[in-house]
Amino acid sequence: MPDTVEGRDATDLLERTRSAVDPELRSAVASLPGSLRRVAMYHFGWERADGTPASRSVGKAVRPALVLAACRALGGDSLQAVRAAAAVELVHNFTLLHDDVIDEDPTRRHRPTVWNVFGVPDAIIAGDAMSALALGLLAKDRHAASAAASVRLTACVIELCAGQQADCAFEERSPGEVTLDECIAMATAKTGALLGCACALGALYAGAGEEKAAAMDAFGREAGLAFQLIDDLIGIWGDPEQTGKPAGADLAAHKKSLPVVAALSSGTAAGAELAELYRGPMSASAVRRATDAVERAGGRDWAQLHAADRMSRAVGELARVVPDLTPAGDLLALAEFVTRRIR
Repeated sequence: MPDTVEGRDATDLLERTRSAVDPELRSAVASLPGSLRRVAMYHFGWERADGTPASRSVGKAVRPALVLAACRALGGDSLQAVRAAAAVELVHNFTLLHDDVIDEDPTRRHRPTVWNVFGVPDAIIAGDAMSALALGLLAKDRHAASAAASVRLTACVIELCAGQQADCAFEERSPGEVTLDECIAMATAKTGALLGCACALGALYAGAGEEKAAAMDAFGREAGLAFQLIDDLIGIWGDPEQTGKPAGADLAAHKKSLPVVAALSSGTAAGAELAELYRGPMSASAVRRATDAVERAGGRDWAQLHAADRMSRAVGELARVVPDLTPAGDLLALAEFVTRRIR
């Protein structure tokens, strides 16, 4: 299938997901107390900083789309899983609010981040509230799968936090001290866990047992690692017009992302050059040199090849529970979409 068709199918799927999930999401956010509600409404793009209505993109909705697509792939009614999809999206946005604070990112989705507008305490507290809202949505759901879904999502949040803690700890370690295995484990927890959980929740809401839910979780984790690899490439080579962040933002922040760690571990002269650059301040000139060094050390090629390998593994996991992949077309379209975001 041509890339243009795949991209169009995925885009349409994401738009339909947003239409299905947004009412539940808005209802949950509207239940927050006034000041918290205002911060959350701004974060989602529904209000401006002054509280007046706005109409902006609130993200791609990949994770809730995975919930609904996984449910359909196993023969379930995706409308029954909308509340679970909204819960997953709330958890994702809880992590975004905290990530922006930790990384001191000034912008997200082409406008100032919440902490930049309302301050760090409000950003952290709003994120905490979103996490609680997510679990509350599942607790109130009368679907037979809601209890099992709550257990999975709770465990996922803890894993996400562990992944974020590891990511922060890496920044305190010298270049070359972080191994690729450690970096992959961190990315699996920080990104793969939620995509895996999204797919597992979809399976549960389709009435699937633990074995199928586990296989769907494995599919999501592998696809999530591919997603993170591509995201790390975007953090270095992404177009600022598309990302809303300066080119090389991850390098400027001394991030030990997967392409960077691959380059640092390469044993090449370019890898040594990158390590030296990472020991000092990152001026615009240093960022350009570091970008070049990552590529010359093989970090870019390694990440692209490894993303393709992880997607192959993901499809293998999916085939365990959906041998005829036709019903899983939406899942495959989403996986293709997230691994084709950089050209």
